[in-house]
Amino acid sequence: MHRHLFSLILLAASLGTAAAQGFDPAKVDWEKLSKIPMRDGFIRQFNERCAACHGEDLRGAPLGTPLVGADLRHGDSVTEIAASIATGFPESGMPEWSATLNERQIWNMALYVAEQRQGTTILDKRANIALTIPAGVITGERHAFRIEEVATGLDPMPFSIAPLPDGRILLSERMRGLRIVGADGSVSAPVRGTPPVYDDSREFLGQVQGLGWMLEVALHPRYEDNGWIYIHHTDRCSDCNALSRRGDRPVSMNRLIRGRIRDGEWVDEQVIWQADLAAYTDTSDLAAGGRIAFDDDGHVYIGIGMKGPLDFMGIQDRSLPYGKIHRMHDDGRLPDDNPFRDDAAAVRTTWTLGHRSVQGLEFNPATGELWNTEMGPRGGDELNRLVPGGNYGWPVFTSGVNYDGRPVNVADKLGIELRREDAVFPVVDMTPSPAISSFVFYTGTEFPGWRGNIIAGTLRATDLLRWEIVNNRVVHTETLLTDLARFRDIELGPHGELYILLENAAGSRIVRLVPAGGPED
Repeated sequence: MHRHLFSLILLAASLGTAAAQGFDPAKVDWEKLSKIPMRDGFIRQFNERCAACHGEDLRGAPLGTPLVGADLRHGDSVTEIAASIATGFPESGMPEWSATLNERQIWNMALYVAEQRQGTTILDKRANIALTIPAGVITGERHAFRIEEVATGLDPMPFSIAPLPDGRILLSERMRGLRIVGADGSVSAPVRGTPPVYDDSREFLGQVQGLGWMLEVALHPRYEDNGWIYIHHTDRCSDCNALSRRGDRPVSMNRLIRGRIRDGEWVDEQVIWQADLAAYTDTSDLAAGGRIAFDDDGHVYIGIGMKGPLDFMGIQDRSLPYGKIHRMHDDGRLPDDNPFRDDAAAVRTTWTLGHRSVQGLEFNPATGELWNTEMGPRGGDELNRLVPGGNYGWPVFTSGVNYDGRPVNVADKLGIELRREDAVFPVVDMTPSPAISSFVFYTGTEFPGWRGNIIAGTLRATDLLRWEIVNNRVVHTETLLTDLARFRDIELGPHGELYILLENAAGSRIVRLVPAGGPED
């Protein structure tokens, strides 16, 4: 059916547990490990035990009901599916699998069924399929729209776009740097003088891993007056801390800079935020986060993800920058009202902590609040409203599980203590995981029925979502586009236009949604 890297993911999860008990990842031959033949554990498990009744495609067989494309009588959440598998329904011929399967195997199977119902798998389903942009009018609940192509043939690993007032668009590509997309769709050579990026990444566990990437590019809110452009990138160095010297390899860490572009060259560079060199790691920049947001009071925020060792180390440690949202004045000064400003043991720019993988970071101008999206591991994707000093729980509280279906239970091993009443829980929890990505609060005029809504993309589910928010709760969800592409970034143009960056291994693209008449137009 599919080809996954489940066995390697399972092994990596077991290594993570060992790391919490003193395991040294530096001693692992990762190159050798990455060449272990792929085996699809959870699909094989399903086919061996369930396909005879439910079909290998989960669409039913003579002996059993379909598990996709139909309602499930006993509930379709992961918990409900797991309960059905465990207890069985002897009266209809389904055995009680808890007699022969352990808890991990049952969770594996339940997650697999839930993911297939959602149309997702652990790995992205459209990684190597050329994009086909739908032609004609797409009819939504509140508006009909069309998709216009703005630029094609972009690098397979873009990260962000920033529309300029003159109709051009800044484009950041992780291993190529910063380029400018013309109003006619032409793409410039990389802008000279920006921080170096490195293309020596390699594929491991089915995804590209590397150090020294360019992440988000964003315009200052008063760009037309001051020309400032902000770049969130991962600064790479060698022989610069104990880890890099011990392993004789480079390390990297998130950094925020600003500068201007003059005659195709990056000039006037200033460092706005940089971590202590001791915090630089050899953890892939795939987990670095990398988003930027501005509020109405002259502050800039950046999100940093899993740049500590493994995906849970250091995130609850206030003295380390990983797994945090950081807040500065837009010129880099430390605000007087930062929640940890007077904590001598903390990184004083910390605004919130307990984040796993920050994929979106946006300011809601209607309420004056900061929100983020972040990925869990297998399940546990989140939409969060960020409150100053809030602890968002990772890795203590999550509805996601490890990739092998086991609970995320490293808190005791790491000596982390966090009470439920001291944690902030998500506005929306998504299990199974669609791999939630970038989003915007729509404030444009082209789609008045969407004003104040969140428009959010997904990577694994390859869907575009619209969330209606009332009193900090999502009261309705509409899927605007289904099964299209990896939605890497979503941005508003200077006049409220809705631009989308579609990531694809066969050639990424920038598109724009335009009105086509509809129920409220």
